[in-house]
Order: sequence, then C-alpha cells, then structure tokens
Amino acid sequence: MRHNKKFNHLSRKKGHRDALLANLAIALIEHKRIYTTLAKAKALRVYAEPLITRSKNDETQNRRIVFSYLQNKEAVKELFGTISEKVADRPGGYLRILKTGHRLGDNAEMAMIEFVDFNEAALEATKEKKTRTRRSRSKKAAAPAAAPAAEEAPKAEEAPEA
Repeated sequence: MRHNKKFNHLSRKKGHRDALLANLAIALIEHKRIYTTLAKAKALRVYAEPLITRSKNDETQNRRIVFSYLQNKEAVKELFGTISEKVADRPGGYLRILKTGHRLGDNAEMAMIEFVDFNEAALEATKEKKTRTRRSRSKKAAAPAAAPAAEEAPKAEEAPEA
C-alpha cells in the first residue's frame, strides 16, 4: 500500500527521476520558463522551490547543497545571482504553473512553469490594476449623475426666458 507516499514517481526509478528533475530545474533556471507535462511541472515545483529558498542566503554551504542537486555551475551562478535578487522579498511561491492544453500525440496534459517575478507582462498588469470597492463606486456614480442634472436645469430655464 502507498500510505503517506505523496510525491509522484513519474513512472521512473529514483536515479532516472532525480536526473529528470535536475535537468528540468536547470532548463527552468536558464530560460525562466519551460513547457512540459502537468505532472512533471508539479513535481518540478516541489523539487525547485527549496533550492530557490536556499539561494536567497548566499553562503558557501548553500551553494554546495544546491550544486549537489543540479550539478551545473552556470545554473547555480544564475540562481544565486539574478534569481535570488528578484525573489529576495518573496516568502515563497516562486513558480507559477499554467495549463496549456493537451499534447497532440498522446493527449497528455501540458503546462508552462515559470518564475513569478520574471514575467514582465503579468507584473505590469498587477501594477496597473486598481482596487475598487462597491462603496467607492456608489459614491462616484452618484456624484456625476447629480452634476449633469443640475447643469441641464438652468439651460432649460434660460431658453424660455430668452
């Protein structure tokens, strides 16, 4: 029975699964966004987020631990450089998974996994978005409605007098 065994084995043995997740993590760090199956994206998020959390504290031991997972100098340098600067103030949730539909060959569910802080279009959209409440809308809506009615009334009175 599989009691309390929650992580996805991805139909691979442990060595193959570790190599797969390391390669996906390296590709994600280098490109900031990758397309893969939904199951692999969810497994990658569990694998990569602790490594990103370690990169926020740039110490030799943290670099060694992350390198033991990734085995790629360039990826570790990128992770502890630009990525750790962008995610320094974020308490977690560094990655976003968006479903993109189904693959034509085998109908597998596909997804895009990306860093939250590196999607410039989404960052601009959240900055432009204003918070509104019903209370403020009702006051604003009532004020302009009263103003045009007040302007029209004197015009109607002036026309018969002239």
